[in-house]
Amino acid sequence: MKVVFLEEVEGTAHTGDVKNVAAGFARNYLLPRRLAAPATDHYITIANAKATKEARKQIKLDEDAQKLAPKVEGQSLTLEVRVGEQNKLFGSVTAREIAEKLAELTKIDFEHRQIDLKQPIREVGTFNVPVKLTRNVIATITVKVVPIGGQVEEPVAEAEEEPMIEGVTESGEPSSDAADAPVDDEPSPAETADVDLAGEEAAEEMAEESADVETEADAENVSEEG
Repeated sequence: MKVVFLEEVEGTAHTGDVKNVAAGFARNYLLPRRLAAPATDHYITIANAKATKEARKQIKLDEDAQKLAPKVEGQSLTLEVRVGEQNKLFGSVTAREIAEKLAELTKIDFEHRQIDLKQPIREVGTFNVPVKLTRNVIATITVKVVPIGGQVEEPVAEAEEEPMIEGVTESGEPSSDAADAPVDDEPSPAETADVDLAGEEAAEEMAEESADVETEADAENVSEEG
């Protein structure tokens, strides 16, 4: 479908342009919003008049922008951000943040749409960023993205736990597991040797006592017979 554009549609056409577009695009978007009209002589005349008026207005805007350009061109902005491993940002630097920082520096108001940032910045470094003062006047600034305080944040390491003594709780009390643990009754080799020696000595003492008793009994029998 052939239409004439009554307004500028960014990325598609300027005011007064006559183009063939998809019928659905025209009926569902351009015509209802009065951005374009059927390319009849009537609407083409209206569109051309608007285009001439806008051209004169654009010339004035460009002239004003040329006066501002020296205040913007070559400006260097430094943005401090939180940075993790491999110089990756916690988040990103957006066109809105750059516009606000540039406004602070130059005392000129900027909209984030004027910052021609293709995608947010997600790493530290130095970047050349175009700034659209107008459609036809563009300045370039330098954006430096650096870590806060020059420091890269290290990942937080988990605290190491002190080894616990087996059978003792953190407060120093015996644990319930220690109280329930089976007692090792098996004696050591040294302890076994001591027990065997004590047993032998006890047996010898008992034999000697038995011999004394027998001797005393024999003596009493002899005395009675005499």
